Amino acid sequence: MIGTLNIEEIEEVLYQNFVGRIGCHANGRTYIIPLSYAYDSGYIYVRSFGGLKIDIMRQNASICFEVDNMIDMSNWKSVIAWGEFEELTNNEERNKALRILMERKLPALSSKMVKLSKAWPFYEEDNDDIPGIVFRVLLVEKTGRFELNNASYPFII
Repeated sequence: MIGTLNIEEIEEVLYQNFVGRIGCHANGRTYIIPLSYAYDSGYIYVRSFGGLKIDIMRQNASICFEVDNMIDMSNWKSVIAWGEFEELTNNEERNKALRILMERKLPALSSKMVKLSKAWPFYEEDNDDIPGIVFRVLLVEKTGRFELNNASYPFII
């Protein structure tokens, strides 16, 4: 069965995951890149470093975001959303975003990119020494689809 996710299911997919893909476009060039994120109250939060995606989003703040839950090729959920890039330079907003990123659930074996502080998985009150660019995207439009093959996974509801 193939179908459309309702808003609650879309929110669940966004909250449950920590890797998605962001698409951005400027000056005739489209760029799609996977990134580690946290989802909270309608925003995706990201800590990144300078590079092409940051350069493009600073020129054109409109982005597309995609995330999947995939068991196999016939049992999956996918969410696509659109929103606006907002770089967080205010210390209070940046620290709030870093706290959200640090409090997300991650696998024990994670890359250095997702381990924001030296004390990870713990965090400190002062996040000024955490390097990188912190941004958020308010997701203003969301859509989702799924495929469910009960023959493969009869225990999936």
